[in-house]
Amino acid sequence: MKKFFVLFILFVLPIVAYLFFASGVNNFGKLPTITPKIADVNQWASLSGNPVTLDKKITILGFLGQDLIHNKGNSFNLNQKIYKNYYEFKDFQFVMVAPIGTEAQAKQLLTELGAFTDTSKWNFVFASPEEIQAYYKSLNLKKDVLDSKTGTPNVYIVDKDRNLRGRKEATNYLEGYNSFYPSELNNVMMDDVKIILAEYRLALKKNNADRQI
Repeated sequence: MKKFFVLFILFVLPIVAYLFFASGVNNFGKLPTITPKIADVNQWASLSGNPVTLDKKITILGFLGQDLIHNKGNSFNLNQKIYKNYYEFKDFQFVMVAPIGTEAQAKQLLTELGAFTDTSKWNFVFASPEEIQAYYKSLNLKKDVLDSKTGTPNVYIVDKDRNLRGRKEATNYLEGYNSFYPSELNNVMMDDVKIILAEYRLALKKNNADRQI
């Protein structure tokens, strides 16, 4: 038994450890860039009155359309499945684009969401329908489209350099994540947000190590 145990320690454990770490590298590899350097939103008025920018932030970008309250279930799904898990990260934010004239709905939605969590990183910006359509078109998406009310249930991950990130596998090409389906947020989007956050944590550790050297 002792010999078997020693052989197990010497030969089997290293293989198990290798497979574990190899799997980790695969799971936390970089999330591909779908569209590089998308435009900022800092030219538009915000609900808070403070400038909102995508620069140097990990952003969940959404387009709520004219019916914010009617479609509030999507926002509640996002809040429960994504926002509540990650809002405490310093450089994480939500930015929701909506047409001018929906400010009162945005305030109501924010109040309702605030009953469940700290909403300080939910940001709303407002533009004309034409500006929203033009901005959305500039994202150069292959599959996703806005509806006639300049809204979509899909939300998008944007990194600190304003690159829109997603999945590029031939069998799993993904630009946005459908907030109507909690399962998609929980099983797909959550994993991809984890990858983005892991990227920046690893980069931060590397930079700190380089400074020490």
